[in-house]
Amino acid sequence: MGSTEDLDYPQMIVQYSNGFLISKVMFTACELGVFDLLESGKPLSSDAIAVQLGASTIGMKRLLDACVGLKLLAVEMTQEGALYRNTEISKVYLTKSSPKSQYHIMMYYSNTVYLCWQYLADAVREGRNQYERAFGISSKDPFGAMYRSDEEMLKFMAGQNSIWSICGRDVLAAFDLSPFTQIYDLGGGGGALAQECASLYPNSTITIYDLPKVVQVAKEQFVSPEEHQITFHEGDFFNDSIPEAELYILSKILHDWDDDKCKQLLAKVYKACKPGGGVLLVESLLNEDKSGPVETQLYSMNMLVQTEGKERTAAEYSKLLEAAGFGLIQVKRTGKLYDAVLGRK
Repeated sequence: MGSTEDLDYPQMIVQYSNGFLISKVMFTACELGVFDLLESGKPLSSDAIAVQLGASTIGMKRLLDACVGLKLLAVEMTQEGALYRNTEISKVYLTKSSPKSQYHIMMYYSNTVYLCWQYLADAVREGRNQYERAFGISSKDPFGAMYRSDEEMLKFMAGQNSIWSICGRDVLAAFDLSPFTQIYDLGGGGGALAQECASLYPNSTITIYDLPKVVQVAKEQFVSPEEHQITFHEGDFFNDSIPEAELYILSKILHDWDDDKCKQLLAKVYKACKPGGGVLLVESLLNEDKSGPVETQLYSMNMLVQTEGKERTAAEYSKLLEAAGFGLIQVKRTGKLYDAVLGRK
């Protein structure tokens, strides 16, 4: 008889190879509206769900059973047959109406990221993103490719907002930011992180600095005019000036770019920053030996496939901050998806 280790390795490989099947089941159930249909709490049969969602009965039954296996749905056996309902996980994170819904990032991964990842081997061979192969558009400007249509831009912005609905408070509370009353959120997108910041620090004003078309969508779709703590500034932070402020937030910005672009941006931020002010980097940090976390390693692969950047260690981000002139650098690991690094001027 083989050892336990011998038995675990084949199972581990099978589980890894099944990973894409698991994610596609979840994406498909979201896309078809399974979790939204069951939001009322009333259990339904697979036939009823199939009819209401315009799907085949045979296909829907298999999808529902797979979701039960993944703990995304629960099933109850009755005299009338199997009845399905949402679990707490799907109710909180997969229904569109939930404040913590991850529906939009699921759809972005399913319809955009997934297509790029088909060309991962090419990305590894060439060391560049794969928009050209995936969508037939130039890969030289990653955000031009990412925002290739209004629909795609809206999808991306909604997806990023989904992430900050569950991670934003953790990174913004990692340090006491209350001394900073004038804050610029560079590349703030749909404004979910700015909204969390306004909630946590009611004496601060937060300006979302982003491309004109992004600002327009944020105003129309995501940030209410009644949110008086939040203002907007249109611009390209690489090519346009950055106004003076006490604190700059760069959330998931530096990981999009190579070291030279990061140094260029941080130098501009340092120059604009008021004395005593600072910059808050929000990123997923690799271990110093780059042995993990596995989620961050996978994010770094995604940066290869979709951008010009990579995930980094705390020491690597600290080195970039120091090169721009920032000092008194502090690092806080949140234990969640994203961590915080604060540098002071």
